[in-house]
Amino acid sequence: MTGGGAEPVGAEFGRSAEALAGMAERALSAGAASQIASGDIERVLTAMMKLYAAKAEAEATPPPPVSADKITPTEVVVVISETMRAVNLNLFDLSMWYRRAR
Repeated sequence: MTGGGAEPVGAEFGRSAEALAGMAERALSAGAASQIASGDIERVLTAMMKLYAAKAEAEATPPPPVSADKITPTEVVVVISETMRAVNLNLFDLSMWYRRAR
């Protein structure tokens, strides 16, 4: 998406990420999480996980996937646990990947 007057994908993504994060924060502060369609959250999380995985594989030292000061351990465990259930991944499988060589 570069050239021909098109905006670089990184700049477009940055603005979209800021807008989406702001929308999510407003929904949370308003107690409106239940009003967000589960399919929309699934689509966004799936795309972001795939993008993060591709970026992490391409870099010698992957950046943290979340801001530790902006998310609780409970929130992380809820998402990780449900993600593992969704893809039928068990703790043994996870332990094999956790220590894999880069």
